[in-house]
Amino acid sequence: MKWLIHRGMASTLDSLKQLDIAITALSPRAFDLLERLVVEPSTVGQEAGAQEVLAAALHDADFEITRLMIPESIGTDPAAGVPSRSYAGRYDVIGERGDVGDVSGSLLLNGHIDVVPAEDAAAWSSPPFTPTLCDGWMVGRGAGDMKAGFAAGLLAIWALDQVMPGWLTGKLTWVSVIEEECTGNGTLASGRAGYTADAALLLEPTNLELLLGGINIIWVSVEVDGLAGHAQAAQSSVNPILAALPVVEALHTLEAEMNDQHVEGETRDEAFAHISHPYNVNIGTFHAGDWASSVPAVARFDVRVGHPGHWNSDEAFAQVRAAVANVSETDEWLASHPPRLSLTGFRAQRHVQDEDARIVTELGAAHRSAHGADPARVTIASTTDARFYVNQFGMPTVAYGPRTRNMHGTDEAVELASIVDCARTVARFLLDWFRPRDVT
Repeated sequence: MKWLIHRGMASTLDSLKQLDIAITALSPRAFDLLERLVVEPSTVGQEAGAQEVLAAALHDADFEITRLMIPESIGTDPAAGVPSRSYAGRYDVIGERGDVGDVSGSLLLNGHIDVVPAEDAAAWSSPPFTPTLCDGWMVGRGAGDMKAGFAAGLLAIWALDQVMPGWLTGKLTWVSVIEEECTGNGTLASGRAGYTADAALLLEPTNLELLLGGINIIWVSVEVDGLAGHAQAAQSSVNPILAALPVVEALHTLEAEMNDQHVEGETRDEAFAHISHPYNVNIGTFHAGDWASSVPAVARFDVRVGHPGHWNSDEAFAQVRAAVANVSETDEWLASHPPRLSLTGFRAQRHVQDEDARIVTELGAAHRSAHGADPARVTIASTTDARFYVNQFGMPTVAYGPRTRNMHGTDEAVELASIVDCARTVARFLLDWFRPRDVT
């Protein structure tokens, strides 16, 4: 690491040893913060409780706190996702510390406070929002995705403050956002409000790998009409659940076509060439009816569509509509009662971070210093809010965070040791990023 030359090898290695000792000693405090965050069920629209827990922790770490209200107008931004509800009373938490001057530049840490629902609570081994320790892992909704990242980042800062006071020679901004899981509008709104920096580190769960890119994604809502009636006369009614099955099959056919073209090289995006099946079409919700002895009137379902980068969101939506229209033309009921489609949630653009960027090389060096080996550099068949920093704000951006399992699933969990491992890397990275600029 470059600052080794400036500070002297022996003294620096001793400082890093002391830094690691401090991280280990302070880790129970980080785990306690994580527990307090997980207890707050910060699903979409319910983020305030967890935001306030984090705001207090950032304030205690000498960050100046701003609560950035999300404007209703953010949904009209060309880069925005489609909002599902009002933003009244909902906000990002911004923490700012230090100043940009002649000594060093700026950095932004980003994380999302929102979590996906845990409606399958009965299937969990413990209540989803009651953090539970099991064999070195913390189980709880949001423990992995991604409240552990907040704990790791603050653990790194606490240790730096204790061992190396004065380490921050520039401007550090911490942005805790809402709606990463459905629109990304929290991060977009913060960037539009001017909260940017020389580069950004997202503390997403990456299994201690450098995450450099993600694919295009849209969400689509589908409604299929039926002909309601009593179950005793079901043969003269039309069940929209059954009527929707050809639509579901058409969406799966579109998924297969997109991935076949990727494998055959027709539309392969080389940044994701190592992924054999990058474009997943997922039926995430399905609702119909309210009574076992009644034929429902309407079936509604929500679909997540990963799609190739040569389509923008509108073009991808057109492909989905065409697939549904084609199958509807050959179905007697659907031909006269065409399904209704609308965009909801994500309109995520593909992003890939250049590996030569300073943040990539220095974060990789920090990981190597902490763990003795280079980290993997990966892209994924999903997305993060990094896309806004790369695409809309021109900021070099990497995601890096702890090891998790069962994200979005039953018994989601984070490995506690990996929070410590992550903090060791992040502390070294922050120390190097904020070295005096004239040191080479």
